[in-house]
Amino acid sequence: MPPFSDLTADDDFVGRHIGPTDDDLAEMLSLLGVADLDELIDETVPKPIRMTEPLALGAPRREDDVLAELRRHADRITVRTSLIGMGYTPTVTPPVILRNVVENPAWYTAYTPYQPEISQAGWRRCSTSRPLSPT
Repeated sequence: MPPFSDLTADDDFVGRHIGPTDDDLAEMLSLLGVADLDELIDETVPKPIRMTEPLALGAPRREDDVLAELRRHADRITVRTSLIGMGYTPTVTPPVILRNVVENPAWYTAYTPYQPEISQAGWRRCSTSRPLSPT
């Protein structure tokens, strides 16, 4: 059983991150046919889009400090009521548009008849609308 100190939240993210081992990295690079990560970057990232200077990230921070800062930012957000779709707006829809939307089920249903279904419906219509004649 691990000691209690291993269970406290005073460790940093890097210590808990599970990344590739050196052997895993060497195997991946070998599979790709490159000697190291720099060569991989040279082959995959075009020079014009590369950063020339390192990122200004600042000192490492503890996870709980970052979460506390994010909570402070989130607490500043004002929750508002969305009124989208909440009622009728008396607008005039031109009759030609209204007719084409209402009369065309493609606007309000996801069903699209396929060619075999259309053909079979046509065959049924033909076969049921004609009386059978004795031969």
